[in-house]
Amino acid sequence: MGQVTIYLDEPTTFAMKQAANDAGVSQSQWIAGLIRNKTCSQWPESIKQLAGSWSDFPEAEEIRAGQGKDVERESL
Repeated sequence: MGQVTIYLDEPTTFAMKQAANDAGVSQSQWIAGLIRNKTCSQWPESIKQLAGSWSDFPEAEEIRAGQGKDVERESL
């Protein structure tokens, strides 16, 4: 397991300690959780489960209906 030293000003230190305490985890665990969340490259499962859950959400064609026609693209 790697170790990292960080330097925080007093207000940030206080906020971090408070947040870790409120979450019921150590300061190291709290910081590690932030790093995992910020470096994650996939949506959480709870978000994936929301796909298609709005039965009244309009289809893409319906949303684009009043936007007019796209211009022709230039060939490369």
